[in-house]
Amino acid sequence: MAMRVKRIKGGNVKKARGKVARRGSTAMKPSRSARGGKQVRKSAAKSVTKPTVKKTAKPAPPKAGRGRAAAPLAKAKRQVAALRAELAAAQARIDELQAWADTDFLLNIYNRRGFERELERAIAYLRRYGATAALIALDVDRLKPINDTFGHAAGDIVLKGVVAVLMRHVRSSDVVGRLGGDEFGVLLWNLSEADALAKAVALEDAIDRLTFMFKGRSVVAGASAGIALIGPGDDAASVMEAADRAMYARKDARRGRALSLP
Repeated sequence: MAMRVKRIKGGNVKKARGKVARRGSTAMKPSRSARGGKQVRKSAAKSVTKPTVKKTAKPAPPKAGRGRAAAPLAKAKRQVAALRAELAAAQARIDELQAWADTDFLLNIYNRRGFERELERAIAYLRRYGATAALIALDVDRLKPINDTFGHAAGDIVLKGVVAVLMRHVRSSDVVGRLGGDEFGVLLWNLSEADALAKAVALEDAIDRLTFMFKGRSVVAGASAGIALIGPGDDAASVMEAADRAMYARKDARRGRALSLP
């Protein structure tokens, strides 16, 4: 049986075409429920967080030239350390030479240079703090005849015996020095003039009792001591001169008691 086709006349053709176009576009568009499902899937996909993996930083490769720069720096450090060691050794040597320059090697006490330096320090201390001090100048009475008769080796033994007496009769804070061939200085701290005089007499008595045996003969030397008090207005030279004058006056007073060689 043949199908009948309805013919569209005139202006109805445009209307029919419009309906067909609208139907086609409607068919192409997804439904609201479909669009909603896609949006839910997208939001769910966004809400799922991916696990984060920390990446460990790889050490940077050494730059070209860094090793070459480190080598001169290490060498410079070694040179500085070596120079510091040399400087310390040089300073120790200077200190040693300074001590030698201030020391009497025979008697291991200050020589005149070292004793004068200590005397100047003492005067500076007196000026600042108002302490008291005295200087004893002591001369061995018969050292020259001993040297002439028995030789300088015998004289050295006498000098060592005198120094031993001095060191036994002074305190650790006091200073003993050899001012010349047979002359000694003793710097005493914190004592009065009477105490200084008593100390000088005690030193004379102790040295007078010393006896030495040279070539089978008993020998005594003796000593004369003079004192000078030290004030804040004094200087080293004037103090030593005053002590020397007092010592020579004492030597003249003792001359009649001087002990002769047997």
